[in-house]
Amino acid sequence: MFSWLARLAAACWRPVRRYARMSKDDGDGGDDKLLWCRDLDRHSLGEFSIAVVQANETLEDQSQVETGRHATFVGVYDGHGGPDASRFVCDHLFLHLMRLAQENGTISQDVLRSAFSATEDGFLSLVRRTCGIKPLVAAVGSCCLVGVIWRGTLYVANLGDSRAIIGCLGRSNNIVAEQLTRDHNASMEEVRHELRSLHPDDSHIVVLKHGVWRVKGIIQVIADLNLKA
Repeated sequence: MFSWLARLAAACWRPVRRYARMSKDDGDGGDDKLLWCRDLDRHSLGEFSIAVVQANETLEDQSQVETGRHATFVGVYDGHGGPDASRFVCDHLFLHLMRLAQENGTISQDVLRSAFSATEDGFLSLVRRTCGIKPLVAAVGSCCLVGVIWRGTLYVANLGDSRAIIGCLGRSNNIVAEQLTRDHNASMEEVRHELRSLHPDDSHIVVLKHGVWRVKGIIQVIADLNLKA
């Protein structure tokens, strides 16, 4: 049985409207067949719009907006190696967050971390079960950027190198862009140091490739089982 606060947390997300996996039949991209977008729509504290541009032959990225009476969830999942990881994150991360918010009665940094961990554990488990018949899935991954507005407070979580930017009104009434997130990858010296400490026998655990530090040549994010086995 939920506590009164947990019941409140559940109620804040209802009714939920989903804007995920936009296809050519959703939104309006005009004459651009690789662009899908939605114009301004309402959420609990204002308005939002969303747009997706397809850069590869197969769209590897996913995005979603979930709105409720007192809460708004935004997710951007930048996939690589295929669409499997970003689709899995889009299907499961918000549901894990809902479950954990109900169990804890609130949204917090720990709840967001746990939702990220549960999502990755689920996908890695799926990869282990299927990599025998689909070996390339072990090299699939996704950056994960999430913003949650919960009862007037903004929470941001990031794994990878996607960036959250907020526009603030400056002194001259100009909109000033401020980055809210920090890139979470091997470009950070402390991350490289941690990886080398965890893998002392692997001289190629971090590689400088085309001027960018990467984990064994790629950015380490959700999934990429071949980097975590």
